[in-house]
Amino acid sequence: MTSTTAGASETQRATAGALADGTIVETITLSNSYGISATILTYGATLQSLIGPDKAGEPADVLLGYDDLASYVDYPNYFGVTVGRYANRIAGGRFLLDGKSYQLPLNDQTNSLHGGGKGFDKVVWKVVSTKSGPTASVVLSYASPDGDAGYPGRLDTTVTYSLDETGALTIAFDAKTTKPTIVNMTNHAIFNLAGEGSPEGATGHLLTIPAEAYTPVGPSLIPTGELRPVEGTPFDFRQPRRLADGIREGRDEQIRFGQGYDHNFALDKGLTQTPELVAKLEDPQSGRVLEVLSTEPGVQFYTGNFLDGTYVGKKGHLYRMGDGIALEPQKFPDSPNQPAFPSARVDPGKPYRHVMIYRLSTRP
Repeated sequence: MTSTTAGASETQRATAGALADGTIVETITLSNSYGISATILTYGATLQSLIGPDKAGEPADVLLGYDDLASYVDYPNYFGVTVGRYANRIAGGRFLLDGKSYQLPLNDQTNSLHGGGKGFDKVVWKVVSTKSGPTASVVLSYASPDGDAGYPGRLDTTVTYSLDETGALTIAFDAKTTKPTIVNMTNHAIFNLAGEGSPEGATGHLLTIPAEAYTPVGPSLIPTGELRPVEGTPFDFRQPRRLADGIREGRDEQIRFGQGYDHNFALDKGLTQTPELVAKLEDPQSGRVLEVLSTEPGVQFYTGNFLDGTYVGKKGHLYRMGDGIALEPQKFPDSPNQPAFPSARVDPGKPYRHVMIYRLSTRP
């Protein structure tokens, strides 16, 4: 293990193991002086853990995931990974760009999901640099070749994780292409602010999402194209709402499709130059608070609907629906096929950039 320290924040680098072909995978741990630390795997540019104290000062890992590299490889479920080229679903795995049709792999029944099965979550990223100081950081890079998973253009990408003394973990996604293409990158962390093994999972958390509308979906979880008001529905999180109450009250077809939430919210703020609040999650028991900020116009709220008790996670816990939730800032699902949605197009000479923040704190 190597460690560099300057000022209050620290970066540690270690070997996590190797893939079957011998490729070495590393971990990089960023920590600050307030007991908050983030560990990143180079496999999938994955946020493996995020540890923070509760209101009594007791630390806990607030992410679902695995303790070892082999489980991320053998039992993939997007825990904390960087997803791309296109996060979320594309209907039929097809889209048109400048009159040409492109076909992507189908890995979600009739849809392409999170890059089509072998996306950015299943490659080893290169460590470009690490830094300690007032802000600890690591820069990771990956070059996706032209035609990778059916996407046009070579895409040179970087993901930068930075942890500062305020408890803010910033994740910056940057990409440039050689041909017109589509890009939509985010992190797929699944949170339980109570820590591993809490009896009610994350369903006792309070959630706030500043969005007056969401994008309803059909049976295959593809948006219909409508922006539906949240008022008077189980999707109204404009004021803090207990997750269990929202799921229990969800009697319309939108909740029944997945037996929980797996929906995009059209944020009131829209697309912004600097990160603004997209969601706030609070655990009254531990006192932990998570604020999610982003430059993107949407956030996918997911309650772990596909966790069915077969995934053995950290410390041997079997994960089930409701054990954690994801809040994924991004472009809207199926945007390439929905002209009214914000565009996911990226052109040569006009790089893609998405900056998001996970900010941990506590309250009494």
